[in-house]
Amino acid sequence: MNVTALSELEQARFNMIEQQIRPWEVLDQRILQALFSVRRERFVPSMLQGLAFADLELPLIINSVNTCESMLAPKVEARLAQELQLKPGDCVLEIGTGSGYQAALLGQLAQQVTSIEVDSRLSAFALQNLQRNHVDNVKVETGDAHAGWGTTEYDAILLTGSVPAVPDALKYQLRIGGRMVVVVGQPPIMTACRITRTSAASFDTVSLFDTVIRPLRGSAVSKFKF
Repeated sequence: MNVTALSELEQARFNMIEQQIRPWEVLDQRILQALFSVRRERFVPSMLQGLAFADLELPLIINSVNTCESMLAPKVEARLAQELQLKPGDCVLEIGTGSGYQAALLGQLAQQVTSIEVDSRLSAFALQNLQRNHVDNVKVETGDAHAGWGTTEYDAILLTGSVPAVPDALKYQLRIGGRMVVVVGQPPIMTACRITRTSAASFDTVSLFDTVIRPLRGSAVSKFKF
């Protein structure tokens, strides 16, 4: 890539951060630095790389096959990462790997990320992207994590697709003090929430912002419980 093309790419990245992401109240310097460090264009399907910094969801088309999934808009990815309130020593569970970009962002902010993807085509695509970009603290596994994933407790859990109600099993995979960020509801009304486990059996829920994203693929979830 020549110097002019490289400078245009970095200008586009800068514009994305300044014009889309900062106005969405993403002001944490660690998040902003991660957005510069993780090259979003390297996680976008090759035919859509020209739209890597656009303010829209990008369909995940792999080998000319539409997986019917998409990358979230950059401002939503950044805001979700910020709302997890990650610390450098945190262990994170992400449900819905997609392209691997969100997991790579989380990997810049936490110690370890385990990302679960129900579609084996996407988990392979994400793993390839992460390896090519030398992201070595993200582990990708294939499966349906609606009802939880293993027995490990996590400092933070992120669902990258919406659910009609929060799965109880996932709430109980939070360590005490752990946070889950999840988009809850059905079109046209959805709300991003942060759920914090305050004791063995108690959870605090805060509504963060309204948005509409694709539903998380997989089995049905249990009803909301507080």
